[in-house]
Amino acid sequence: MGLLLVAQDETDVGSCDLAVAIHRHHRASIFFFFFANRSNRKQLRLVKMCYSLSIQSSIDFHNRNALKIHGDRAILTSNLPTLRRIPFLPERDRRRKLVLCTGRVVNSLKFTGNTSVDLCGIPRHRLRVSCSDARRTPEETAAELTAQPNFSEFITSERVKVVAMLALALALCNADRVVMSVAIVPLSLSRGWSKSFSGIVQSSFLWGYLISPIAGGTLVDRYGGKVVMAWGVALWSLATFLTPWAADSSLWALLAARAMVGVAEGVALPCMNNMVARWFPPTERSRAVGIAMAGFQLGNVVGLMLSPILMSQGGIYGPFVIFGLSGFLWLLVWLSATSSAPDRHPQITKSELEYIKQKKQISTMENKRISTSGIPPFGRLLSKMPTWAVIVANSMHSWGFFVILSWMPIYFNSVYHVNLKQAAWFSAVPWSMMAFTGYIAGFWSDLLIRRGTSITLTRKIMQSIGFIGPGIALIGLTTAKQPLVASAWLSLAVGLKSFSHLGFLINLQEIAPEYSGVLHGMCLTAGTLAAIVGTVGAGFFVELLGSFQGFILLTAILYLLSALFYNIYATGERVDFDTTA
Repeated sequence: MGLLLVAQDETDVGSCDLAVAIHRHHRASIFFFFFANRSNRKQLRLVKMCYSLSIQSSIDFHNRNALKIHGDRAILTSNLPTLRRIPFLPERDRRRKLVLCTGRVVNSLKFTGNTSVDLCGIPRHRLRVSCSDARRTPEETAAELTAQPNFSEFITSERVKVVAMLALALALCNADRVVMSVAIVPLSLSRGWSKSFSGIVQSSFLWGYLISPIAGGTLVDRYGGKVVMAWGVALWSLATFLTPWAADSSLWALLAARAMVGVAEGVALPCMNNMVARWFPPTERSRAVGIAMAGFQLGNVVGLMLSPILMSQGGIYGPFVIFGLSGFLWLLVWLSATSSAPDRHPQITKSELEYIKQKKQISTMENKRISTSGIPPFGRLLSKMPTWAVIVANSMHSWGFFVILSWMPIYFNSVYHVNLKQAAWFSAVPWSMMAFTGYIAGFWSDLLIRRGTSITLTRKIMQSIGFIGPGIALIGLTTAKQPLVASAWLSLAVGLKSFSHLGFLINLQEIAPEYSGVLHGMCLTAGTLAAIVGTVGAGFFVELLGSFQGFILLTAILYLLSALFYNIYATGERVDFDTTA
């Protein structure tokens, strides 16, 4: 059975969802036709959107650029394949075709060699696609299912509330992480630690961070982000709260407390990736990741700015106690106001749930727990070069992130001889820039995809800006003679670095949606190893050469090489992990 869908411009593609519904109900093939007098750019956009829809819905796709408008009639200029009749059309012609039109009203379409089909003669109730849609016209159904939410609807939606909670969790994650970058200065002075030993203390967080990502990613894929994130926040908040008492007890207790923070925080980003994949359609995911990662970077700002103030009021205990307790307050809201998937959320509206489902064509994997208890296919995952592209990118991202996060307060203090508060301020400004540019990058990435740029090219553009930009800016940092100039170069490096979140980070969901959690865990483990080498190595490198400049240049070169590797091997398409070839 055949259904001919006529689209006049990109606004008419909304009728595709109705066509798919009719296809599922009547098992009809769908033929997409586009008016020949539209621009090539719009034609290409329509073809891409309809082809994507046909793939997601497992329907036949036939592109015929063969219709011309003549007044209120459309003339088909090429022959149609023979189609059997549609059940709800009149019985008088077994070769009759149904034409579904949107946009301008077209009362009838004339087919070459055939009788015109009068759309107005089809009863509305005969066009319903399911029992629940019996009282709706096709136009009403299509409009409801595919209407794009305006800004006010988007910002007040449940999915935005979820990503806002994720942003707060990631802010706490980084604030609890960065406290030690500030506290290490008075701790080193009071205990007489060398720079190399200070690097070991700061890397203790990464020892724990090395352990949990793969296990955490596997748990996230199986049980969803809500439960795993709740346990993660609870554990790292408790460990942060106890850190100052551990420091007073013994060095080993301090290292163990920081390692526990790392173990718990290792699940944060896999949880974020999992929740975004479940709650947001592809056209909104870049913005969602941008919002979440903006919170992640603002956590650096809050931690670096507030820690010296809290330490001046409450000693070494101040920031650890405040940030630890904040995590438990967040936990109360998270458990009562969120769910792992939209169809389990008690307060989500029917229209929002339908919008998410229609736009995503949600798969079983995204809506339900993964029931398998088997071991993830690590060998098959590692056999594909796109996997290595995201692993290498994540490793370089972590190297640069933790080197800048851990050593910049000490860098400004030792190179430019500023006090602790000033060093924290100069180190915090770049992270606020990253929070801002991250959202801009997310908006731009979504815009490129909506305008027809391939996902692969979009990811490579974002990743190139996110790595080549910081590489050049770090070279500029080595020439700075004043702290303000150094902070400006560092702000440029960190700000552009946020574009990589719309490269490798969101790329994980695209190449392996069914293994996104465990793949993210693998990337984080590799990235943590790189971060340990970078954080500890920086201390020994500085002691050996007596300067930070050489290590900064090394980091810049690694950024450029990683950008080249990603551009050669990355893809935005789903990768077949069923074979090892």
